[in-house]
Amino acid sequence: MNSRERILAAMDRQPIDRIPTDIWAVPEVRRMLTDRLGPDYAGALHIDGFAGAGPAYVGPPLPPTAPDENVDTWGVRRKRIEYATGEYFELSHCPLADCETIDDLERYPWPEADWFDCSAMPEAASEGRRKQAVQVGYMAPFTYHIYLRGLENALTDPLIKPDFTRHLLERLCGFMLAHHRRMFEACDGLIDATQVTDDYGMQTGPIMGLETFRAFYRPHLERFAGLAREFGIRVFHHDDGAIRAFLPDLVEIGIDVLNPIQWRCPGMEIDALKRDYGGRLCFHGGVDNQQTLPFGSADDVRAEVRRLIDVLAADGTGYILAPCHNIQANTPIDNILAMYDEAHTYGRF
Repeated sequence: MNSRERILAAMDRQPIDRIPTDIWAVPEVRRMLTDRLGPDYAGALHIDGFAGAGPAYVGPPLPPTAPDENVDTWGVRRKRIEYATGEYFELSHCPLADCETIDDLERYPWPEADWFDCSAMPEAASEGRRKQAVQVGYMAPFTYHIYLRGLENALTDPLIKPDFTRHLLERLCGFMLAHHRRMFEACDGLIDATQVTDDYGMQTGPIMGLETFRAFYRPHLERFAGLAREFGIRVFHHDDGAIRAFLPDLVEIGIDVLNPIQWRCPGMEIDALKRDYGGRLCFHGGVDNQQTLPFGSADDVRAEVRRLIDVLAADGTGYILAPCHNIQANTPIDNILAMYDEAHTYGRF
């Protein structure tokens, strides 16, 4: 099997020749791997991964930014912050943070689908699918609620401003739906997966109650998953932390792939996940990048890889091995090499 065939078979829970792999990593790690293995480090490590394609922005000119800052089409600004574990662009300006009324929301220059040119996407997707599965799009209502309003407002809005919140989410998700429909139409038949995603978990439990999720966010996730199914596209769902309580809803919505499997968080134990959801979901991620990868030995990493394969691919499929989030810059490169080497040598069927 080639990388494309292997990833697709795992997502569809069909027989595979070996465990497929993917990589998420901060730029410093990618530079480290390039220095050690060359530009094709993914090939050297037998990483299957995903190809992608995206539209060109052709909308109104974006405002100027400082050298260490960027701004996106929503007007959200991020500033470059250097940590010991890597470089990140953190939120520095949430454009709707001071809005109080629905009229305030209506004065905001909401993005439009016409601001994006999808004409070059089919060629990119066609080229990518020659070797890899193609993933296009990112639809995340709560995540963008945070980007636009800030975390504190996003958590309290549904409780103290329910009508305001519904209006904001309808405008936000209405654009996402129209934007992704344009991309899916342009690449009809060329896209294998899309992200219908969010972050509803913390390290110890959910970040919001199920009632809030069901009242405000689930309906939009259902619309996004329905759009994906309309075009025969699999639904990839990223959700950090302890989100076990949300899984019945997410499965009902129609997700196909669950990432990142932070198995150290309560309720995310891999044996129970495979037992209860292995017949419905493909699992993606799993290799712990909070303790094992940065602070364990290469032998610890290899042992964890074997355990994940033994459990999450106990039936010979349904698992794509990857770190459970971006590999951080304080991770020894030998541990990264051990992770992919063990997956390649041990994970064969």
